Amino acid sequence: MRRERQVLICPSCQREHDLDLDLDRCGSCGSTKLICRLGEVECRSCGAVRLAQGGETDPGERHSLVRAGAPGLSEEVEAALSRVLGRHPAS
Repeated sequence: MRRERQVLICPSCQREHDLDLDLDRCGSCGSTKLICRLGEVECRSCGAVRLAQGGETDPGERHSLVRAGAPGLSEEVEAALSRVLGRHPAS
């Protein structure tokens, strides 16, 4: 993760340039092996979990998470699951 955003970096590039990538680190163990899902950040090294801070990219910029019960949220989730699982919507 970098600035609260999930990024994909090939393993060899990460080994070669780890200090130059400015990746977020776990507050418990210092690892850069972090994943973000469902509003939480989890360390894959030690298992520590914390709430995501909202995806700050610039100090003054914050993105809010979608709140449960938001209009259309269930339809968006259903459509995403259908795409991932290869289901076709019922007509």
